[in-house]
Amino acid sequence: MALVAGTLVVASVGSILLVRRAATSTAEQQLYTQVKAIADYPTQQRIVKQLTAIQYLGQYASLSVVGLNADGTFTANLPAELSGLDLDTSALVANESVAGTKGNLVYVLVPVELTTAAKHDLEPPIPYQTQAVLVATRTVEPPVNGLAYYLAVGLASLAVAAAVAIWLARRFAAPLTTAVAATGRLAAGDLEARVPVSAHDVPELGELAAAINALAESLARARAQQRQFLLTVSHDLRTPLTSIRGYAEAVADGTTDDVPGALAVIDGEARRLERLVRDLLDLAQLDARRLSLQSEHLDASAVAAEATEGFGPSAQAGLLVLTLDAQGPAPVVADAGRLRQILSNLIENALKFAASAVTVGVHADGGRVTLTVADDGPGIPADDLPHVFEPHYSADRSGRGTGLGLAIVAELASAMGGGSRARSPVGPEGGTEVEVWLPEVPFSTEEG
Repeated sequence: MALVAGTLVVASVGSILLVRRAATSTAEQQLYTQVKAIADYPTQQRIVKQLTAIQYLGQYASLSVVGLNADGTFTANLPAELSGLDLDTSALVANESVAGTKGNLVYVLVPVELTTAAKHDLEPPIPYQTQAVLVATRTVEPPVNGLAYYLAVGLASLAVAAAVAIWLARRFAAPLTTAVAATGRLAAGDLEARVPVSAHDVPELGELAAAINALAESLARARAQQRQFLLTVSHDLRTPLTSIRGYAEAVADGTTDDVPGALAVIDGEARRLERLVRDLLDLAQLDARRLSLQSEHLDASAVAAEATEGFGPSAQAGLLVLTLDAQGPAPVVADAGRLRQILSNLIENALKFAASAVTVGVHADGGRVTLTVADDGPGIPADDLPHVFEPHYSADRSGRGTGLGLAIVAELASAMGGGSRARSPVGPEGGTEVEVWLPEVPFSTEEG
């Protein structure tokens, strides 16, 4: 509204000035034409005697005849409005007319040829050899009607601008107020808060509402995953702790005859707890970007062979076939321990769900080394597949597991300059394949 008001004021003032200037210019032209006609009137004696009447009929502010000396001075006083003007008397002496404006006053001075008798009838009289000059002035009225018109138009425009401003304010403010309220509820913990999205909203506000809703859904999903993670971790902590406590009490009370077996169970459950705590620590360090890597040139095929061999007994115990498909050396620059951890997590995860076989593959092609671990288990549902690498998301198709293994795999691969992805199904009966890739680095001459 301030912009509209300022524009109207500038436009109105400019228009009024232009109208006033046009009116003044027109009045000056008309006055000159009339005075010139009077000066050229053949019966000069009659005009001189009727100057008062002509002044009244022509609505002149003043009308008089004065004498002009050769030195440019006048023999009688000019009208008061012209007395302070710097008139071009040299033009008058040269028998030329002079016209101009002063404020709302328009003036014209025209040299006129008068007879001796006409000069004698003037008051005061003009000497015989002195040039006579007809002086006329007229007041131009300001465009009052135009001012009122502009005022009316301005008020009407401001009223329309106010209505439009109120409408725009409501259209923009209402969605923003709703968005602020929704974000406030989200900040307070109400993850069910959403911003209504309408097809009639301004596109940018619609995008804002959609972004807030997406954020709310992401927060709700993260909270659900966190709750599930806490429940799973609590279960995974409670189960080994219960076993450790039960067997420790049995050994201490002497109620078990198989002490070595009880100690073996305690050792196994303690290792299980150690593995869980290590995974939690690794994930926390990866999230905080504080995990240190000892990168070196190594052969990924050799690391894969060691990891596969290490899980051989577990595969045999589960009546599974664990095989390695490595097509020659696969040079990379990576942390050997962390690369072995990636493969161990993938192989251990695959052994839990495989129906009969797990295959570990290593391939160097296209400037990168690809490590794959595939099983012939039931596969991962399509809805879960995009989230299997998210922290706290359980990739356990049986509904168990902390969901840390694949999250750690993805973070470690990224930290070493690579990436990861999962594919399922890989065959007509299901199956899952997890792929990790790292940049290929040719072996140096010294390393062979």
